[in-house]
Parts: sequence; C-alpha cells; structure tokens
Amino acid sequence: MPRLIPRLVSRHAGQRGIRTWSAVAALATALAMAGLASSPASAADVNNVKNAGFESALTNWTCSASSGTTVSSPVHSGAAALKATPAGQDYAQCSQTVAVKANSTYTLSAWVQGSYTYLGVTGTGTTDVSTWTPNTSWTQLSTTFTTGSSTTSVTVWTHGWYGQPAYYADDVSVFGPDGGGSDPAPTVPATPTGLAVSGTTSSSASLSWSAVSGATGYNVYQNGTKVTAVTGASATITGLAASTSYSFQVTATNSAGESAKSTAVTATTTASGGNGGGTLPKHAVTGYWQNFNNGATVQKISGVPSSYDIIAVAFADATSTPGAVSFTLDSAGLGGYTVDQFKADIQAKKAAGKKVVISIGGQNGTISVSDSASATNFANSVYSLMQTYGFDGVDIDLENGINATYMSQALRSLSSKAGSSLIITMAPQTIDMQSTSNGYFQTALNVKDILTVVNMQYYNSGSMLGCDGKVYSQGSVDFLTALACIQLQGGLSPSQVGLGLPASTSAAGSGYVSPTVVNNALDCLTKLTNCGSFKPSTAYPDLRGAMTWSTNWDASSGNAWSNSVGAHVHGLP
Repeated sequence: MPRLIPRLVSRHAGQRGIRTWSAVAALATALAMAGLASSPASAADVNNVKNAGFESALTNWTCSASSGTTVSSPVHSGAAALKATPAGQDYAQCSQTVAVKANSTYTLSAWVQGSYTYLGVTGTGTTDVSTWTPNTSWTQLSTTFTTGSSTTSVTVWTHGWYGQPAYYADDVSVFGPDGGGSDPAPTVPATPTGLAVSGTTSSSASLSWSAVSGATGYNVYQNGTKVTAVTGASATITGLAASTSYSFQVTATNSAGESAKSTAVTATTTASGGNGGGTLPKHAVTGYWQNFNNGATVQKISGVPSSYDIIAVAFADATSTPGAVSFTLDSAGLGGYTVDQFKADIQAKKAAGKKVVISIGGQNGTISVSDSASATNFANSVYSLMQTYGFDGVDIDLENGINATYMSQALRSLSSKAGSSLIITMAPQTIDMQSTSNGYFQTALNVKDILTVVNMQYYNSGSMLGCDGKVYSQGSVDFLTALACIQLQGGLSPSQVGLGLPASTSAAGSGYVSPTVVNNALDCLTKLTNCGSFKPSTAYPDLRGAMTWSTNWDASSGNAWSNSVGAHVHGLP
C-alpha cells in the first residue's frame, strides 16, 4: 500500500497569534538565565501540589474562562489528565496556589502535550520562571525556582496559546521542602473486588471489576502470570485457545505499590467458529487504517465507519531479527492518540462484530521470511502483537517478493497459536496473481483452509492478462472482473476473493475508479449483471466483497467510497 508522505511544511506559517521566532529565542535565553539545573532532593522533599494528577477532577485548580476539564484519554499516568482549550483572547490558563517554605529551592515540573504548552510559577518572591514546548506527544517540562525570605505560597500555572487547539497536562509537581499543604503520601490501594467474566469468544475473555479508590492502574494475571496492565476497571485478554478454561486475578496499583491479588475467577472460551476467521459476514468490506499522517484525514480506530468489517492497521515494522515484526503507534502524528485508547478502540470494534488485523509490509515494507528460523520469528512476533493490542489476525501486504514455502510455514505456525478464529488476509499486486506458480498465489493456495480473503490491489498496475487470455488495462469493470476470474478459476474459494481499490484519486498513483465501477464489477461477478465486454462463465454469489486503501483517504472524501461500496457489498446475495 502506498504511504504517499509529502514534504513537511511548517504548519504554523502565516497563522496569527503565534510568537515570532525572535520572541521564542528571547524566551529561551531568559529561561537559560533563570538557571534550570535542579538541586539534589533531600529526604524530606515532597510534591506540594494538590490533586497533581487531576484524579479528583479540577479540585484545587482554577481555569480561566471555564477553559479546563478533565479527560480519561490521553493521560500520562493514572485515570485522568487536564484538558484546557484556548478560545478567542483566552489562552486557557489553569492554576493552583501552592504552599511553600521561605528561602527554599523547588523543582517545578509537569507532563504536557499540545501545539504550544507553557508551565510557570509566579509569586516566588525572587525570580518567577516559566518554560514551554511545542510537542504534540507527552513531554516533561521542568524548571527550578527559589522562594523569597517571606514567601509562603506561589501560584503554579499552565496555559496554551491563542488560536491553538487544546493542550493536556498531567502529573504536575512542585518538589521540595514541605510547605504544609501537600496531599498526604499515597498508600498501597486495596485489593480489587467484584472481578467477573463479562464475556468470552473462542480466543478471548473479557473481565470487569469494581474500581479501587486511589488506584492509578490494574494488573491482570492469567493462571498466576501477569498478562496485561490497564488503567480502567476492565480488560479483554486475547490469544486464548478455544474450549479452554483459564484462571484470572487482578491487582490494583499506584506509586506506593501493588495490592494483593483478587479472588480468582474462571473463564472458559467458546468452541472454535470454523477456519478462516469465524464470524465474518458473508460479504465483507476491508479498509486499511493509516498509522501515519500523509495528508489524508487523521483517524482513530473509533472513527472508522461501521461499514468496514475488517480494519487492517498499516503497518507493522521490520526489526533487526530476521522475520520478526514490531508495532509502534504514531501517537504524535495522530494528534496524541494514546496506546491505551488505541487498544480500547480495537476492543470496541471487536465488540461491535468487526475484525482488526495488523498489516505486514506495504510499499516500504522490508520484512523477509526466507527460512524456518525467520518463519518462527514471524509467527511468534505477530502472535505477540495480537496479545498486546487485541488484533484478530494478520494481513500480508508484502510488495517486494514472498517465499511461498516459508510464509506458508509461518502462517501455519501462527494459526496453531491463535486458533481457528485467526483472520488471515492478503493484498497482492496484480502481477503476483497472474499465475498459480507465483509465490503469492502459491502461498494463498497453501493456506487455503485457514485463509480469510485475498484483496488484490487493482491499482498502480500496468495492463494485465485476464482469465480469457486477453489484455486489460486498469480503470475499467473488465480489468476487475477478468483478473478476479484468474483467482476464482485458479483454486481460491469465491469467499476468499475481494476487489481492492483506492478510495480516491489521492490514494494511489493510478487505477482509481468510481464506486459505481466497483459496484458494477461486484454485480458482474456475483450476478452476471452490469458486466463490460468480459462476462464470467458462471456467477460467484459467495464472492467476499471489496477492500480500499484507505479509510483515511475515504474520510478525506466524505466517506464516499464506503458509503456506496459498503452498502452495495452488504446488499449482495
């Protein structure tokens, strides 16, 4: 799949209300003169800020023009963070009066994210200080100040800047001698109660429990071994075997430590739902979701329309270990999208009956599975990602060659770990599916019993042969139907064949066709209607459906592709 990442341009150029770079330089000089090196903390030093992590909403804090609130995501730690939104001439300042000791040195710090976020202190009795950052991912700001001879309190503040979006702040600290007004030190939270199994599938178990006062997180244990950590009072454990019983316990955590384990509950997974992905609808729509910003609409998984049945997260990354892959959420590029929120959004999609898979490869993908060792590494690493993020399976989108023997071995190994609910999708280029002797086609046939769907990319392609031996050019109904016919006649089940098209002209270098053309091709293949000059010898009413690159480019066009093709796919016989 193409990334199409444009040259970066300063996104603040020409905007009103932004300090000039000379002013920024002057501010940096002033901060340097203020002396930002902190002194070693003494044993008696404490954080003098109350409600430092905003766990008690805005208690002890005051925000200008009602600009502040607390949110559960994104957070740096715990269950809440400050969100403050500048508006008009108000830059959303939130402040707290903090008790301090005279003639003392303190370190002021906070974790923040936002286009322009500032942290400072006034009323020190000596030199008031501040610092700032333009980072859109969590960044710790820190500076120091010394109180005057008669100073007993200071005002700590954060704010954004005129005309900018909301900023976030968490874990604010004024660390130094106890001024007499700090929150008491936290204690180890109580043991969670009410642990219950809220649902199971053939490969997962959903748990819930009662929230514990003072807890900032929870650890979940499976058969005595910690398997995940969450911030809320629920979790879904994936990667389980079908028809198997598991014991689960939960602990509560905060900065003071971890509670004892809760009373155990037993969850028994359901029987397997069949090969090739289990409970997908007969006709399904697949969409690739971009874990990067290339000019298309930036989305969260929760923003992907419900017309998509399979969401392929693009892309996993190669590692230094042959065959192994990893995944890192581009939180900064996606506007502060947190890993916890990403995981929760995946679980919500799954609860709604959707499937979310991790895509391997893409235009720039360099993963190679060429021997038994790399096949094992591939299977182990993909399964680990499934357990970590809740993915239902894997999408193979390798555009630089594929070894049918060892990729088949890798997918078999992954299937043995994940069970029969595993989703396996593929997105070969047109050249890869011209003959059953090609590596991609061989792989698809080798794993046909566990394969969900092959969504060939009918774009960025030259002219290709159809199943009738004639040459067809991209951009027509005939190109889609005559090339799909090769897969249908070559051994794949109709339910394993889908049509992959770009969502807009911006989504690919060539090959875009209107949703009407896609729908006509689907009708031709399933009902022998609306065909072009090529007409299949038989109808394939079980054809799986269609795919697009990408949900983001679709959103940039008002979801025109999914609104039309999605409805058409789901209305097929």
